[in-house]
Amino acid sequence: MITANIDINKNKLEEFVRVLLPEYYEILSENTDEDICIDVNETLQLIIVKSSVIIGGKTVKETELSYEKIGHDYFDQAEVMAKTSLLKLFGKEKEYKWGGLVGVRPTKIVGRFLNMGLSYEKIEEILKNIYFVSDEKIKLLLGIVKRQEKYLDRETIGVYIGVAFCPTKCTYCSFPAYLLKGKYAERYDEYIESLYNETAEIGTFSKEEKLKINTIYIGGGTPSILSAEEIEKLLLTVKENYDLQSLREFTFEAGRIDTLDREKLEILKKHGVDKISINPQSFNEKTLKLVNRYHNREEFDNVYNIAKEIGLKINMDLILGLPGETTEDILHTLEKVEKYNPENLTIHNLAIKNASRLNKENYRHYIELDYEKIFNKINEVTEDKKLNPYYMYRQKNSFQWGENLGYSLEGEESVYNIEMIEENKTVIGIGAGAITKLIHYNETEKRNSIKRLVNPKDPLVWINELPVRLEEKKQALRKLLEKTDEKSVNQPGTIVQSSKDKLIIATSTYNISIKELQLSGKKRMNISDFLRGNKLLEGDVLK
Repeated sequence: MITANIDINKNKLEEFVRVLLPEYYEILSENTDEDICIDVNETLQLIIVKSSVIIGGKTVKETELSYEKIGHDYFDQAEVMAKTSLLKLFGKEKEYKWGGLVGVRPTKIVGRFLNMGLSYEKIEEILKNIYFVSDEKIKLLLGIVKRQEKYLDRETIGVYIGVAFCPTKCTYCSFPAYLLKGKYAERYDEYIESLYNETAEIGTFSKEEKLKINTIYIGGGTPSILSAEEIEKLLLTVKENYDLQSLREFTFEAGRIDTLDREKLEILKKHGVDKISINPQSFNEKTLKLVNRYHNREEFDNVYNIAKEIGLKINMDLILGLPGETTEDILHTLEKVEKYNPENLTIHNLAIKNASRLNKENYRHYIELDYEKIFNKINEVTEDKKLNPYYMYRQKNSFQWGENLGYSLEGEESVYNIEMIEENKTVIGIGAGAITKLIHYNETEKRNSIKRLVNPKDPLVWINELPVRLEEKKQALRKLLEKTDEKSVNQPGTIVQSSKDKLIIATSTYNISIKELQLSGKKRMNISDFLRGNKLLEGDVLK
């Protein structure tokens, strides 16, 4: 078993060992002959971790990991080093390109360090010496974070509208997606009216509360399973009920080629959608049939050409590690991609999700892929197309523990994708299975607090519970919005919060958030521009 002289989160430790030290997983048990002892010693400047393997009371292996103290209360450096010291103890510190990073959002760790005031140079050093991340992945990670910076703000929100139906259920899919048959077909008209109603209600609410919406994403399921008339009514519901002055992008997930035609694509363009996703996943038809997708190359080309012709921007999704696919199959798909010019290309590693059919059928990856050859080809294709990596996430149980990467032309990054991964600001979820994320940034802890409101996955349950759930959502949003309107307990003029895009000042009654200001004899400016040239510290009192 593993013992330590500090408290370590048992669940996190178990996950770390399961993923990165699977052959030593039994060391977590109390019944093993081997004991791992972790001894953490903190000085004023250093954290020193000594890890040992003990058998029969004798130390048979030991190692030491030390690094300067970062000195921030909200970064548990000692626990992180205790876990990664196990990689060094078993000689695995160079085995994984991602080192000891097991989370799904490694970019958020970098963001956290930046909020703590650390430089990119220092963060690079920490990733290398504490987490054992390879130079290749550090370069990728920091490059993505830098590319995302200009898109992150806390003044706007996103809206997600989910359509819960699909023509068929892909075997790898774990999203809420239902087939239009039986009881769902019988109540479909009620479902679609409920979707229009929730969309309209949230739009009216957002206007009343003067919310600035910068992204709208219609996903699923398969939104393009709706008829042309239903798609048009949904888009008109958005146009009629939302203030779209701050809208930066409007995306429609048209992922299934077998649900698309010219009429639907022209309706999308007509009503303001500027980005769509059409997803081949693979250009091997045998593979597509195996995973329950039914389209051929000719059908894909037809949809792609129409979308390009009418001026829609396109994302294409590919999945590595689909059942039965070899290295050569994947290289074949990547070679076919060279023919197209999408604004975005997203490459996923297949993850065996609990709710997927693949998992229920106990499917496991059995083909060893030549990832070096595959990634060399990906780099070749993306560099040729001038597509840069701009967002990334990882998934548990993914093929060979790889990352999912989004590439785009310069300036064509998907803001919604960035926001979902970074969890930087509030996103309101509409429809069955949609998740609302209420984000509040805690200035003291330099981190976001997240509250999730999950709509019922089953469309019929969602219909029945919609009035109550909708009111709960509105109340939660109002409460979030009131956080900057809390009664003041400070001297009037005291700066309560100051960041790159937010200034909150105490008055005699309430704390107020300053959006714009005008200095005597100067032009009016927004607060982010003002704060760039004026350093104001929390606790300072303005005259």
